[in-house]
Order: sequence, then structure tokens, then C-alpha cells
Amino acid sequence: MSDIKEMIKDKAGVILSNLLSQGGEYGDIFYEKSRATRMEFEGGKLSKVSHGYDEGVGIRLIKEGKTLYGYTTQPTFKNLMFIAKTLARGEGYGPIAVGKCYVEGWTPTIVDPDIVDLKFRLDILKRADEKARSYGNRIKQVLCVLADKTREILTVNTLGEMAEDIQKRVVFFVEVVASDGEILQKGYESMGGKKGFEIFEEIPPERVAQKAAERALLMLTAKPAPAGVFTVVLSSKAGGTMIHEAVGHGLEADLVQKGLSVYAGKLGEKVASELVTVVDDATLPEGNGSFAVDDEGVSAQRKVLIEKGYLTGYMYDRLRAMKEGKRSTGNGRRQSFAHTPMVRMTNTYIEKGKDDPANILKGIKRGVYVVKMGGGEVNTVTGDFVFEIVEGYMIEGGEITYPIRGAMLIGNGPKALKDIEAVGNDLGWSIGTCGKEGQEVPVTDAQPTIRIRKLTLGGCQV
Repeated sequence: MSDIKEMIKDKAGVILSNLLSQGGEYGDIFYEKSRATRMEFEGGKLSKVSHGYDEGVGIRLIKEGKTLYGYTTQPTFKNLMFIAKTLARGEGYGPIAVGKCYVEGWTPTIVDPDIVDLKFRLDILKRADEKARSYGNRIKQVLCVLADKTREILTVNTLGEMAEDIQKRVVFFVEVVASDGEILQKGYESMGGKKGFEIFEEIPPERVAQKAAERALLMLTAKPAPAGVFTVVLSSKAGGTMIHEAVGHGLEADLVQKGLSVYAGKLGEKVASELVTVVDDATLPEGNGSFAVDDEGVSAQRKVLIEKGYLTGYMYDRLRAMKEGKRSTGNGRRQSFAHTPMVRMTNTYIEKGKDDPANILKGIKRGVYVVKMGGGEVNTVTGDFVFEIVEGYMIEGGEITYPIRGAMLIGNGPKALKDIEAVGNDLGWSIGTCGKEGQEVPVTDAQPTIRIRKLTLGGCQV
């Protein structure tokens, strides 16, 4: 254990008591030490390497519903006391609790990234690059990226709670550009989660590269997408981009309290098809958004947000929960010790349904089948969204026919949820990094195969 952690555990009572010397509802100390490594392989060679450590402490005071925050990269007892007194705007001692609760978590690994050298990582990248380039001279560009991070955190607060966690995450992705001499198309595939490098024994890097290369080559044969209104089937392989962007953000309590969510004031109301149950679950063993405790020291939880179509709850951090007299749902997350926590998703998904995915396409005369979603935008106030389709096909006579390119899905989150008329018994996951108010945190999204009665396809042909 580091000397800084030991000092914080020993001196937390004094620091926090000074923090509350002039009043306040809540205060905490957040310690973080992290090691991050990122390697990029492009153009047949190692193009970028970053490897470094960061360590610091943030102190927060919530007073009269407002947050006061300070942090330091030189966390001596003297500096932490200075921050506490500065935030308190005075000196003295306030009432705090001590030793009421302790939670400890860690990430079990078989191949620990912290003891694996850079050559191991380079070999992974080379294997992926070689596989992608094996698809011939139509492959024009290959980018392989491997990033891993170990994050050690400690939180001590004025409620007498102490929590610590060691989180290890691995993210790997391959991006391939292919050309037939006239057009360029991109293929992308990723994987990762809260685990060690044993992930490459379960899913070899060649498999990720293969999917990216095949997707790029497939899109060279694709026809321009038609424009219009279609029945849309989202494959479980599409990941949960839509549920994350078009639904999840609108269920974060900070946006709800600010009136910036289309779901504000709708608790208990039907907001989706009765086939739809939406869950945010930080307890999944290997989810990219998983942890033992959040960045406020609250234990990971499984939250049902929408149950059989009805809105049952929102996601909360401590501050937003305090404003409503509720308990945090364990969704207080921050990018680092230099940032204040805010409400963030973890692993968000639509639960499996009862429909056989093979039967979901039946009866669709002309529709769209989405295998992979790309980026997009959503207006949380109205629920309106636009998402790119990275890999999609036309459905004709209940069968998948030809691939399409240049397609965008345009719709409204609540309306799309209500228009879901089939939910498969499968479930596909995708990893990502979620950005909000300048902060990024790791997340996972998922959904089964679902059929949406009506969505607008923005395409190249009318």
C-alpha cells in the first residue's frame, strides 16, 4: 500500500472534520493512482506509444446543495489540510462519522497487464495487422490500438464510509480502410472489458482484425442506401449504441433535474413497449463499465430503469440523490481525481426477450437490417436522434438481401421504444468510452435483436 493511502486513512478524520468546520451536508476525500499504456500500430509499424502514471487527491464539500472542489498532485497532509480549510473558508472542527462502513474491491486477472512487458503488447498488434493485410491489395490502411489501464482508488467520507477498489481494463480495436480504386470504405471492430490480457486467449486479435477487414471489403460492394421510412431490425451484434445514447442519457438524474430529459416527470408512466426492460448494471464481472465501488465509494448496483415498458427509476450520484432525499444508485463516476463526480451510466442494456432472432425478419416486405452502428447525436430534451449505420442490409420478402452504405437512422428515442414489436432471446455487447461535460469514462452497452415498426432511413437514394 502506498504511503499516501496510509496517510489518508490515518488522517482522514482530521481533514474531513476541518472540511465541515463551517457547515455542510457532506464531504469526501478521493485518492487515485493510475497506470495507463496505449500503443498504436499503423502503416505496418509501431506509430505511437504512451505509458505513464498519475496520482492525486481530490477533496469535495457539498454545502447548501452546491459543490466545492479542490485537488492536488502533491497530496501531502499539509496540502490536503490547506484544500480542506480553503473549501470550508475557515478553521475548526465539524461533526463527522468514522468507521461505519468499509468496502474493498479488485479485478481478478490471469495475465496481469501490470507485469507484462511492452513486447507482449506489440506482438498482439503485429498479429492483428498481419491478419488484416492478408486480405489483399484492396486493404489500404490498417490501424490497431491496444490500451490498458490500472486504476487504484480510495474514498473516505464524512458519513463514516471508506471504500477502495483496483480496476484493470483492456481495450483493443482495429480500423481498416479498403478501396476498389473508386471509393473508400472503413471497417471497425473492438473488444475489451474489466479483465487482464487473458482476453486475447478467449478472443484472438486476429478475429478482431478479420471482422474489421471483412466489414471494410463488404462495404465496397454495398449499394447506396435508399431514403424513406422502413421497419428496422437491429441485430444484437449492433451493440447498444441506441439504448445508450437515445435512452440512457435521458435517465441520468442530473439531466432530469435540470429539465433536460424527455423522461423528466414520467416515473410510473409507460415509455416503451411492454416487451422492453432496460437495466444499468455495474456488477457484471467483466463489463467495461463495471467496478466494485463507484468514484464516490458507493457499491456497484444493478438498476432496473424501465420494466416491461414502464419507467421505474433514474440513475443517481450522491449529489443528485441528496436533492431528492434518495440514495445513490452507484452511478457517481469521474474521469480522474481532477474532476468532480457526476451521474454516468455503467453497463446499460435491453434485457433478452422471448423471440427467436431467426423469426424476427419474417413478414417484413421491405426493411433495413443493422449489424453495426456507428456514432451519432441525440437531443436529450426531445429524444430525437441520428445514428450512422456502419454495416447494414436491405430486407426484402423477409430475407436479408444486399448491403447498403451511406445510411443514417433518424428517429425519436421514446417513440422508437414504443414501436419495438419483437425482442430476441440473444444479447450482444459493445464497449465504448462515454463523453459528458468534458469527462470520459469506460462503458458497455448491449441489446438483443429488436424489430422497430418504423424509423426514418437517411440515405443516398429516394
